[in-house]
Amino acid sequence: MTQTYIPGKDAALEDSIARFQQQLTDLGFNIEEASWLNPVPHVWSVHIRDRDCPLCFTNGKGASKKAALASALGEYFERLSTNYFFADFYLGREIAQGDFVHYPNEKWFPVPADDSLPEGILDERLHAFYNPEGDVGAQDLIDLQSGNVDRGICALPFTRQSDQQTVYIPMNIIGNLYVSNGMSAGNTRNEARVQGLSEVFERYVKNRIIAESISLPEIPAEVLNRYPEVVEAIAKLEQEGFPILSYDASLGGQYPVICVVLFNPANGTCFASFGAHPDFGVALERTVTELLQGRSLKDLDVFTAPTFDDEEVGEHANLETHFIDSSGLISWDMFKQDADYDFADWSFKGTTEEEFSTLMSIFEQEDKEVYIADYEHLDVYACRIIVPGMSDIYPAEDLLLANNSMGAHLRTQLLQLPASNLTKEEYLQIIEQLDDEGLDDFTRVRELLGIATGKDNGWYTLRVGELKAMLALAGGDLEQALTWTEWTQDFNASVFSPERANFYRCLQTLLLLSMEEERDPAQYYQAFSRMYGAETLEAASAIIAGEERFYGLPAIDDDLKALPAHQALLQAYQKLQAAKRRYWSK
Repeated sequence: MTQTYIPGKDAALEDSIARFQQQLTDLGFNIEEASWLNPVPHVWSVHIRDRDCPLCFTNGKGASKKAALASALGEYFERLSTNYFFADFYLGREIAQGDFVHYPNEKWFPVPADDSLPEGILDERLHAFYNPEGDVGAQDLIDLQSGNVDRGICALPFTRQSDQQTVYIPMNIIGNLYVSNGMSAGNTRNEARVQGLSEVFERYVKNRIIAESISLPEIPAEVLNRYPEVVEAIAKLEQEGFPILSYDASLGGQYPVICVVLFNPANGTCFASFGAHPDFGVALERTVTELLQGRSLKDLDVFTAPTFDDEEVGEHANLETHFIDSSGLISWDMFKQDADYDFADWSFKGTTEEEFSTLMSIFEQEDKEVYIADYEHLDVYACRIIVPGMSDIYPAEDLLLANNSMGAHLRTQLLQLPASNLTKEEYLQIIEQLDDEGLDDFTRVRELLGIATGKDNGWYTLRVGELKAMLALAGGDLEQALTWTEWTQDFNASVFSPERANFYRCLQTLLLLSMEEERDPAQYYQAFSRMYGAETLEAASAIIAGEERFYGLPAIDDDLKALPAHQALLQAYQKLQAAKRRYWSK
């Protein structure tokens, strides 16, 4: 069998693929290659997923089919090893009260009576970073996955790289501020760590360049020509009508980062892709493949036009959008003729061991502490790297303003609403409660509660604002119900099933009619029946009359058995729990 080695990897692609696939089979995961894309030469991407639990999926990219598959499988292990597939979900009471929730080496810290942060979590530097005003309480740091206040704060061990000491960082902080940044898996420890550190630099430098509207130096043609496959891919994109600009994003040779920008003259938009690696060629290839990961050429019309509003470009919400799907705003200043930095023909490459120490020295120069958690329980090395002040995706104040566990105490109450039989006043009081808690009307209720609903019921698209419409109807406040029904139409119509969209159109019409005292409803029922259908008209009429409540929402009990998608997720997690028990018991 041929052996294909590519720069930055410590094993042949064929060996990595065979090993990763065998490991996943042994663990009980049923992985399929769901879709492939090869829009231009030397740019491949693949989407792989678990047949039994499609919420567990990854995308891989590379200059060849094998490189893309190895990338997707590596990312799959990264997300299994770090539990990232399960980061947004409540794992249920059984796991929350089990011998461990995340890993056997986790530590639990009881919540003090005064809600102060308990001794033993974080270090001095992290306390100052995450809680500068001292207003983060212990209850704010209960993890979403367990939601177990009685057990306390669950914290995971990280090794502080400056002195190799163990520091316990609450899972809540990791999940809220870092999401998937700095996670990696690889053939060896150093290979994976280099990849994770490169990713931290990539996102940090990308944010700086976008936020500060830095204009970058173009990579000279003679440097690009060292990488003929990349040049061929770029030439194909240009032939298809997409001008490409290739930039050195190292900020004068400080960081191993490249930026490639695609212009779409057909609609006046652009898309900036960033990539990082100690090897200039690997970073360049990653940036070009990232440009088209999961996208065909017809998918390149979803980005935004460049702007002169640098203030809007620098806003945190815009940078978050860039992290999620790169569709945020970019300043025209990025493309100025006179660059803010000279081109640097940089190279940080060496063995993966040398590359790791080179990258670590850059963090030292910046006076940034690096914390690493290593995971080898799936027989593949993986790690999660945290660099406070550089790898954060969300600001520390989100622990107070947008904590992913802030809706956990509402879970039982809201999921049981469709089976409830409260008084009208009590339904209206829940609206007041949602307002008092300061919940954003746009928040999806399933995300607030950490549940996987599947797409076949109303919970999937339910937002807090739509829930308020349902509660107002249950409470008999038709004026308030009309306000929230119209809000729901405005903000959710595009994601509703045709049946649900039709129901809300019918409901809105009936609510408007209810405000018209001089009109006789009976006169309109025949027309309504033809417009919306007799069944929908009946359902909407019953809701307004208070005979039915919470249209399209099945009641869900505490063990979430009514949600097959959530049960599939828990079954996948139990496979991991078994692997952790085996590994830690050795």
